[in-house]
Amino acid sequence: MQFISVAVFCLVFIPSWCLENLVFPPDFKFGVATAAYQVEGAWNVNDKGESVWDSVLHSQPSLTMDRSNGDVACDSYHLWRRDIEMAVELGVNMYRFSISWPRLLPTGFPNIISEDGKRYYNDLIDGLLEKGIEPVVTLYHWDLPQSLQDLGGWANPLIIEWFADYAKIAYTLFGDRVSTWLTINEPLVVCDGAYNKMWAPFLDDMKIGRYLCNKNVMMAHAKAYRIYDEEFRPLYHGKLSMPNIFFWFEPETPADAEVSDLLLQMWEGRYSHPIYSKTGGWPPEIEKVLAENGKREGYRQPRLPTFTKEEIDFVKGTYDFYALNHYTTRLVRKEKPGQAGPWPFYGCEELDVSVVNDPLWTTAVTDWFAINPEGLRKQLHWINSTYGVKDILITENGLPTVEKDLNDFTRLTYIKSNLEQILLAIDDGINVMGYTAWSLMDNFEWSSGYLVSYGLYSVDFTSPNRTRTPRDSARFYYSVIRTRSITSRQNELNYV
Repeated sequence: MQFISVAVFCLVFIPSWCLENLVFPPDFKFGVATAAYQVEGAWNVNDKGESVWDSVLHSQPSLTMDRSNGDVACDSYHLWRRDIEMAVELGVNMYRFSISWPRLLPTGFPNIISEDGKRYYNDLIDGLLEKGIEPVVTLYHWDLPQSLQDLGGWANPLIIEWFADYAKIAYTLFGDRVSTWLTINEPLVVCDGAYNKMWAPFLDDMKIGRYLCNKNVMMAHAKAYRIYDEEFRPLYHGKLSMPNIFFWFEPETPADAEVSDLLLQMWEGRYSHPIYSKTGGWPPEIEKVLAENGKREGYRQPRLPTFTKEEIDFVKGTYDFYALNHYTTRLVRKEKPGQAGPWPFYGCEELDVSVVNDPLWTTAVTDWFAINPEGLRKQLHWINSTYGVKDILITENGLPTVEKDLNDFTRLTYIKSNLEQILLAIDDGINVMGYTAWSLMDNFEWSSGYLVSYGLYSVDFTSPNRTRTPRDSARFYYSVIRTRSITSRQNELNYV
């Protein structure tokens, strides 16, 4: 299949973009991403265990907007060769995917290692490496084994060891070929989302369960990092991090600056300050606010569990780079008690703030997704100045649409604008290692089911073969990767 001439595309569709020649550094990596439950399907093939998403959507299908689930999804379990082929077509340097914990360990514990699960991930990893594409592996992307949820899930401190055992199995099986690992994807969603009835297992416990989960995911990540650092890094010299979803927040007015900073710490700080800061532990201002809230509400113990000195030291420094999932920017406004909101901006109720949209920003399919690429550059500066990290990897960035058209000009523009902001940040002196587009293809988009699409490739979910077709955003991304630049002066580029 042939791509349209990029020069013609630029001239006809985007003449305002034809003014600059922005070049990426030689070592900058481009990637795409998916997650196991969203694409694999084969939910009960062979000895695979049941995940929390399998369990809850089979018993309560109304939890998704279209009453769908990930039983088949993109059928990547069977069509993984086509997935690799798409990555080759795009020319990416890396493909980020996740391992399904219950596919590899059917009971959730290391007493049984699935031969089928091991074969599937070996095939995928080997297939990528044969094409010169680096596998970037996420250990946990929200599909907790239901067997572990039955024991309390992320609110049970024993999960620290359960996750560590799982991580060690993955390192042992695949560490000789995987050099970049991501531990727990978006812990904010794992805790604040799952305990706010928005993600599986759809619990309702924002006062206690959310914060028990918060501490346990930090400890589990740190345990998995320490195991790799001590036992596997000397052998394989890989790198690890934990991807945070981090929306950028700005004050609506100068008077809102303090609460805007607090919301940044509520979202990002709770899941990053213990790892990346020089002092470790919880962000002091958030720990203070939550302690005051809990005391006022009659709790005798802090709702946010405290770290011991040993735990602070154990978690602090457990990273090799900062992994950032970025999507949107919002303005923050101080409110009277009881008027905070709206979803999905977790923490507003603790801080008595609301998040609003700047009228100058356009929105995507939902009004919470404001499009403001400049926020990404500001965010990168904030991470760099707050934590002093040397390297940042964009592990997710993408735009949702409800249209299934191949002409996805809005997504194309979004990707281009964010890449431009990354280049500006690099020019500012911030080392952004690479960019990962979310996502490679349309997939099961959690509570939205199949009604919302993020894919560079369209997927025909009515086809037995789940036919994948490149959108214009894929064509644009390919041209950027091929030339390593954003420019109008590009040669004819053929889609191989």
